[in-house]
Amino acid sequence: MFELSLKFQKAAMLLLTCIVASLPLTAQADTPLTPKVKEAMAAMKADAAKLGEPKADGGVLFFGTTKINGDFTLVDALKTKFGGTATFFVKKGDGFVRVSTNVMNAGNRAVGTSLDPAGPAMAAIKQGKAYYGIVDILGKLYDTGYEPIKTAKGDIIGIYYVGQSME
Repeated sequence: MFELSLKFQKAAMLLLTCIVASLPLTAQADTPLTPKVKEAMAAMKADAAKLGEPKADGGVLFFGTTKINGDFTLVDALKTKFGGTATFFVKKGDGFVRVSTNVMNAGNRAVGTSLDPAGPAMAAIKQGKAYYGIVDILGKLYDTGYEPIKTAKGDIIGIYYVGQSME
């Protein structure tokens, strides 16, 4: 029978641990709120698509000719229909900034605040993938969905976000 040396076994385990630790967390187990989050995300994407193709110009997000920055029509309609939070982010440098949101921060819309650069949603988005899971947003826990907003060429220019408070 083939036996590996203890030194080789330790090295293999160390390598495996490093590989696993470097993988981003891109999903968590579903909660009772997850179906509602996914339904709200589908509605958000469908409503935005009705306006036209997404594009970004100088930190301004558009769907067709509709400027999303500072326009709360879509995010407020989602809150009315699904009772949660919704945000459009636009890519700014290496990060993403809220340009239309119903997430509140000290009584005001959290426009201009950034997506956590160290969070699991950012890791997934940078890989062009969606993230669904529990996230702390401005000090409150939410069951969330984040999906990249891509141009027709596949460039990531922003993020769709929906969430349901867990508090």
